[in-house]
Amino acid sequence: MKTSILITGCSSGIGRYCAEQLHEAGYQVIASCRKPEDVAVLKAQGVSCVQLDVTDSASIHSALKETLQLTGGKLDVLFNNAGYGQGGAIEDLPTEALRAQFETNFFGLHDLTRAVIPVMLKQGHGKIVQNSSVLGLVAMKYRGAYSATKFALEGYSDTLRLELMDTNISVSLIEPGPIVSKFRENSLRAVKSAIDIDGSRHKKNYQKTLARLGSQESSTPFTLGPEAVLNQLQRILDSASPKPRYYVTKSTYIFGYLRRFLSSRMLDRILVKGN
Repeated sequence: MKTSILITGCSSGIGRYCAEQLHEAGYQVIASCRKPEDVAVLKAQGVSCVQLDVTDSASIHSALKETLQLTGGKLDVLFNNAGYGQGGAIEDLPTEALRAQFETNFFGLHDLTRAVIPVMLKQGHGKIVQNSSVLGLVAMKYRGAYSATKFALEGYSDTLRLELMDTNISVSLIEPGPIVSKFRENSLRAVKSAIDIDGSRHKKNYQKTLARLGSQESSTPFTLGPEAVLNQLQRILDSASPKPRYYVTKSTYIFGYLRRFLSSRMLDRILVKGN
């Protein structure tokens, strides 16, 4: 029997790549996308796909119901991948923008995870995989909203793992650094829509950030393709006892190491140089 996996955020980037590749590899992939047109594209490729808006509880539960109909009532793996990055200095960030960031990156994930756990408990096994970030390990300027959601996800997942330790459900975090995707494009759109750039004392830095995000080439060292995330996801799928954390890209390994061994002040001196 094929291993079934539900993946959120499959319109592009990591989610779409993982859905396509795992489908080709013989898994029963149920991809999900927010927009109907993106659902149609994946279905045309032969990938099972459901419409799922992680900011809409009714959509989440409807999508899970449809998923379980496709899988015969079971779900072996949930890969919580959906998310975006809201840029901007914390002092410039409207509360509504921060709330929207949490709705997509955290609360929707919780709603879906909470709905999936009873399914996995009933069948006696399951794997929950969370797509976190190096920014769930360390903070950087102008990424406060995104980093806050990923720090929350780290604590959430550690707690969930402890609470499920007496079951056969594992909880793993994948922690990528920079990955080639539409993340930069979406971040650019989020900054422009939520931040009063001209009225901010950070205007010059915003202009640099917008130029960087708008560039066709990544200026971030150690950037890898989405296959790097798939490789770690595949390790989780293949493991009888997945690890709590899987690092992706040299950036995550470097900052994961520095966070453990440097004082906060010493780490700040390094991180403040990032833009």
